[in-house]
Amino acid sequence: MREHDKNQILIISQHFPPENIANASRIYEISKFLSEFGLDTIVFAPHPIFPKKTFKKTRNIRRSREIEGVKVLNLWGWQQGAKNPGFLSRMLYYLIFPLHASLWAIIYSKNYDLIITSNPPVFTAIPGIISKKILKKKWIIDSRDSWIDASISLGFLKKASTLEKIARKFEKICYNNADLVGATTKVLARRISNNYNIKDSKIILIPNGADTETFYHHKVSKKNQIIFLGNIGHAQDLEKYIQAMKIVTKKIDVKLLIVGDGEKKEELENIVQKQALEDIIEFKGLIPRAKIPELLSESLIGIAPMKKLKSLEYMVPVKVYEYMACELPFLASGMGEIVELARKSKAGIITKDSSNAIAKAIITLLNNPQKLETMGKQGREYVKSHYDRIDIVYKLKTNLDQCKTGISK
Repeated sequence: MREHDKNQILIISQHFPPENIANASRIYEISKFLSEFGLDTIVFAPHPIFPKKTFKKTRNIRRSREIEGVKVLNLWGWQQGAKNPGFLSRMLYYLIFPLHASLWAIIYSKNYDLIITSNPPVFTAIPGIISKKILKKKWIIDSRDSWIDASISLGFLKKASTLEKIARKFEKICYNNADLVGATTKVLARRISNNYNIKDSKIILIPNGADTETFYHHKVSKKNQIIFLGNIGHAQDLEKYIQAMKIVTKKIDVKLLIVGDGEKKEELENIVQKQALEDIIEFKGLIPRAKIPELLSESLIGIAPMKKLKSLEYMVPVKVYEYMACELPFLASGMGEIVELARKSKAGIITKDSSNAIAKAIITLLNNPQKLETMGKQGREYVKSHYDRIDIVYKLKTNLDQCKTGISK
């Protein structure tokens, strides 16, 4: 970037396209729409590595590029090789990139006056602290996840451990120093406020949503398929849905497509193979994002199998909004925000987290095609009204303008 190019906003994210995961798409759409709204934006992200073995490792210190008008600076970071890396490899991956990004944030300090850091991982906040405390920039935290609570409940972090105490202390420092804190849901906003004693006036909502110009219902024939889209990780309860399909397919000819990748994929593939379920469970892997709306449109139900944990009650996965935008009814497990979304939108059903209950809900829905069609249309209408990504980013822009000029929201 040339010295005279004035980038008003710098965004730090651990993921960005061509990585094909939810947060990469979220940050891309935020940066794209901010640019379209007249705010010059540059994104710092590592060289892409997800999914593993898709991208070659590189020793390039940095690479400048542009994606549909968005300026991107890919910076070298630790590039994990193993599908399930160990603790040391994970920590190097989480730490080296933000430290490297901090250096470039200083180098480019004359080119931006506001920085947005997106977490998790929590360490992406390091350039934010430096920009705020040393460079005197405005700082907004985009908090998508209650990372510490979720890590404890899923068994990755021991409660009351030294590591938890350090992480919480670090988060408290970050939230107290940021000018604004964005949260994806009201439950997450309340949790941040309560856990870290942050004033409500400092917290804004930056929800997940869908770009309804990209995600819409395609006029294609329906296939006898149910679909899961997204990260195949530890917070998802996909195995119960796989077992439910054994019950469903005794009465209805339908299959489950699992589209995505993640740390639990290999384990689930082994379960399907051992139980000889290949005819009814198909792992599609990652597919180009441009093909997803058509795949959703030709499906009958989208599933969001979240574990029913108090620590995850703030979550509404991006996939749910994209299902709705494509007029695809959703079936979900979980509690909290996703239950409210299903109730208000009338586009989803929340089931108990047992294979029998899931199977019963699927059979009931598939036996009522008129209800499926009505739910789909209600979902599209609700997303357009409340969770269209362009509207979300416009509200964010308003908050950024007020933050830069010192006006309270």
